[in-house]
Amino acid sequence: MRTHQQLDLRSLQLHQQVAAKIRDNPALLEKAKVTLARWRATASPHSFGYLDEWKNVLDSGLDACLALALDPGEYATAMRQASPLACLLSNAERFAFLRHWKQTQLESSHAPR
Repeated sequence: MRTHQQLDLRSLQLHQQVAAKIRDNPALLEKAKVTLARWRATASPHSFGYLDEWKNVLDSGLDACLALALDPGEYATAMRQASPLACLLSNAERFAFLRHWKQTQLESSHAPR
């Protein structure tokens, strides 16, 4: 079973991959805004705080969005749990990332200490 710390690290690493994709194509932020609007239309009101904060960040532009996505701090870690940025990876990109991440976790758990 994965620890919260491992899952948080996985989310940060996934967002590092997303950030590289966004740097190559900043127009992808518009796709994230559409995803966020769709989520908000069906989300529980308990989620509105995170979704509204993501809207503010996306509206603030590329630098603010990447800063939050890549920040290792506690606040950003919590925000990544409701991040519309992860949807910017294709299924193939996401599955490749998850396979690689799982493999590196297995290798590190079998490494001599």
